[in-house]
Amino acid sequence: MNQEILAARYTHQEIIRKYNLIASFYDIFGVLAERKARQRALEVASIRNGERVLEVAFGTGLNFVQVLKRNPRGWVDGIDVSNKMLEKTKKRISKIGQDNYALHLGDCRRLPFADGTYDLLMNQYLLDILPVEDYLPLLIEFKRVLKPGGRMVLVHMTKGEKWVNQIYVKVYKMKPPLLAGCRGLMARPFLEEVGFKDFHREFVTQLGFPSEVIKGVKR
Repeated sequence: MNQEILAARYTHQEIIRKYNLIASFYDIFGVLAERKARQRALEVASIRNGERVLEVAFGTGLNFVQVLKRNPRGWVDGIDVSNKMLEKTKKRISKIGQDNYALHLGDCRRLPFADGTYDLLMNQYLLDILPVEDYLPLLIEFKRVLKPGGRMVLVHMTKGEKWVNQIYVKVYKMKPPLLAGCRGLMARPFLEEVGFKDFHREFVTQLGFPSEVIKGVKR
């Protein structure tokens, strides 16, 4: 794993404060720069109605409600560290009238779920704000709660392929940093390290913001 990944800007407590602060307007950036990657993640996940699904770091629920709509006969859990994000997600879910879900406030590094519970785990824009030393323990925890053959679909900022993508690297290095503190990475080496297989990876860019959608399977 020789890739250069910039140092994380925030501690765990700072992340909680940051996301509580930006919850009220996060959707603006989510729609302008992340919508295409989030949509591709849903398509790559190929949710089968009746599955047990976990979304880690569900944020304001942009994808959570879409997972629910695709899985009315299944069950969907979500976990996030931000109570403000959780409140916003609850309001968003209330508009679709489904009750086959539970939202949890907690630390995604220690998931409160049993081994082998889920057919699918989804996560958007988390690895890119965490310290690199958290990656392997976090992915091991993700793998733990998946069933054998379970799928994991991750989305996060990645390494840019064009000059316009480098704008976000410059933004990240600003003091104080703008946005939520995302920086680019390529996740496959870390997924391989913890034993995921059968990868599918796509590069998606929107408003110049470079995202990686990557799926791995627990074997």
